[in-house]
Amino acid sequence: LGGRSAAADAVARAGPWRRLGGARGLFIQTEETPNPSSLKFLPGKMVLPEEYGSSMDFRAGDSAKNSPLAMLLLRVQGVQGIFLGSNFITVSKEDSMSWDALKPEVFATIMDFYATGKAAVNGPLAAADGGEAVGDGEDSEIVMLIKELLEERIRPMVHEDGGDIFFK
Repeated sequence: LGGRSAAADAVARAGPWRRLGGARGLFIQTEETPNPSSLKFLPGKMVLPEEYGSSMDFRAGDSAKNSPLAMLLLRVQGVQGIFLGSNFITVSKEDSMSWDALKPEVFATIMDFYATGKAAVNGPLAAADGGEAVGDGEDSEIVMLIKELLEERIRPMVHEDGGDIFFK
């Protein structure tokens, strides 16, 4: 296909499991999400360290300076957004693009990035606003119940679909 890199062509021929390099090897698996414009990529290694939070979200046009991986993925033509979780990368595409055309380039970008040995994230996101969150300070019993429900039941299901949810 025109305009695609040699690495992307090799990935397209490799099938659903992708392998990178020698004994350590990198296998990237994909999972569909309920949103047909988003695909979850599981590289089998840490994506977002716990000290930087449970997720990061980047959109085309955003500065992704604290995530070299997100910065590279957002340069791929047709990629609209990147969502990073602890062990996954959810890529959202433009509706006009097909996954058949886009997926090999995304695989190649992820594999090439991890081959460098760099961390996917090199700092926390700056707070979107300086306002105080509802849950700051001492939480009421109801707030604690809501947080527990989110953490134990809702959040794991949202993670399965390549997203995240927070209580603010």
